[in-house]
Amino acid sequence: MRRPFSLSPRLQTVAELVPAGTRLADVGTDHGRLPVWLLQQEIVEQAVASDLRPGPLGRARALAEKWGLSDRISFRLCDGLSEISPEEAEVVTIAGMGGETIASILAAVPWTGQPGHRYILQAMSGMDGLRRYLSESGFSILRELLVPEGETLYIVLLAEPGNMAPLSEGEIWVGRQNSDMESPLRGRYLAQEIEKLRRAIDGLAKTQKPEEAEKRRAYEAILLEVEKMREEWRQWHG
Repeated sequence: MRRPFSLSPRLQTVAELVPAGTRLADVGTDHGRLPVWLLQQEIVEQAVASDLRPGPLGRARALAEKWGLSDRISFRLCDGLSEISPEEAEVVTIAGMGGETIASILAAVPWTGQPGHRYILQAMSGMDGLRRYLSESGFSILRELLVPEGETLYIVLLAEPGNMAPLSEGEIWVGRQNSDMESPLRGRYLAQEIEKLRRAIDGLAKTQKPEEAEKRRAYEAILLEVEKMREEWRQWHG
């Protein structure tokens, strides 16, 4: 009997947020590892795997065939969710893209804002843009999980349509925190983002363009807030 394959740490974290007995749409499925693994583990009942490119979708088909799961996955060559109906997916996973791309996928179809759907999102960059979109578009961010993979910290975000208090600019940059959170890597993440903001501010200080000066002031205000958040986190967790 063939041994089931394993997922990378970030995809494993995405998988662990998928509720049992649901229908899944995996957008930008690439090799199809996530939906195939979830079906192997009998976590999801049916899955739709979509990709914009024929090559990755073909590889996803081949993986499903290898594991005898072709009859439980529907493959769609399409842009984002454009060829997926709301009845087909209670859970939507989008992993391995930029935050702005993920936001544009969610914004492109009207049904993403309807109740009854959950979104598990893992952006490779642009988390601030994704958080801003969710905050301003009627979504509630339920959880943010930090996942180390190599030298990089990735964020896996769980969201659904619903009311959420507006995020501050600092929270848009690093996410909301509270004293009950269990996030052993958050201190490291806050330090990393503070250093990133400082480097951006130093770079912007070298230009004389008025728009860059305005951007620098905005970053300086975010930096002050994130530094206060780090101190708050230290007080909570030592």
